[in-house]
Amino acid sequence: MGDSGRVPVGIVGASGYGGVQLLRLLLDHPRLEIAYLGGDSTAGKAFSDLYPHLGHRVEQLIEPIDLDVIADRCQVVFLSLPNGLACTMAPSLLERGCKVLDLSADYRFRDLDTYQSWYAVERTDHAVAETAIYGLPELYRDRIAEAQLVGCPGCHVTTSLLAISPLLKQGLVAPESVIIDSKTGTSGGGRQAKVNMLLAEADQSLGAYNVAGHRHTPEIEQICSELAGHEVLVQFTPHLVPMVRGILATVYATLRDPGLVRDDLLTIYQAFYRSSPWVRVLPSGIYPQTKWASGTNLCYIGIEVDPRTERVIVMSAIDNLMKGQAGQAIQCLNIMMGWDETLGLPQLSFYP
Repeated sequence: MGDSGRVPVGIVGASGYGGVQLLRLLLDHPRLEIAYLGGDSTAGKAFSDLYPHLGHRVEQLIEPIDLDVIADRCQVVFLSLPNGLACTMAPSLLERGCKVLDLSADYRFRDLDTYQSWYAVERTDHAVAETAIYGLPELYRDRIAEAQLVGCPGCHVTTSLLAISPLLKQGLVAPESVIIDSKTGTSGGGRQAKVNMLLAEADQSLGAYNVAGHRHTPEIEQICSELAGHEVLVQFTPHLVPMVRGILATVYATLRDPGLVRDDLLTIYQAFYRSSPWVRVLPSGIYPQTKWASGTNLCYIGIEVDPRTERVIVMSAIDNLMKGQAGQAIQCLNIMMGWDETLGLPQLSFYP
């Protein structure tokens, strides 16, 4: 414990959007204290130089990434880094007794061959990767509670899996019929300058990207296959919409029993998520909007059945930087520490 009786935590990759969300949540968390902020390109700068609006709360410098320093100071480390870097740091931190939560893709895959083929990163940490638990609490809460290393899911993946999991787990739909249409705000692309994220490019425009080849596809398929009990392929298409925060995934699937109606499915979803405080299954005829989740760790789910096409349509909305990234990581840590999983996480959006 730190001097205050709080658990000391560090953020590696503190200068990105994921890092600054984590920092905001950690500052408000009653059981955690920030003991280290680290970065590579920003080392030596005051955090408030990068985010001046936080100058009245954060006086720390961003320090060079030194695993010995981090392990000496921190019980818990969040790795908020580009893909391919966490896997070079996590083994050493775990060896030194730290709990590690990785926000990149490095520890999301059961099969590292799949990771290597989609992310083009060679891996030597197979034994450590085998100990990683997939950080979607609504599915793996018990495993997360025992974990030392958690691979937090992607933002599109979280939204999509929360929409589809009850259907696959209960065998209610034909898995090969699953189509996921997901729309995300620009903050999902990070803070680095990118031409397609410029206001003049992204505003008043809507377009798909990485069609039939997005890296979140094999991650979704991995968990869907586990839920269904056999290999499942899904059609996943992401779109960029001109807003900063939020993801809305609309999932279509063919019902195995065309006699099921909307209220049947609402009952099934409510039962599936009865112990999940961050999932809100909406009443009949109410469909989620991203603004409702903005700034919170909530996922809102709406359900419709089209008897004409015998399809179920599930709509799922989250804040991509919160339930899709930093908020979910804190939720996982709460579970790892044996605390209430809602601790220190916002439940009310800034609305409108």
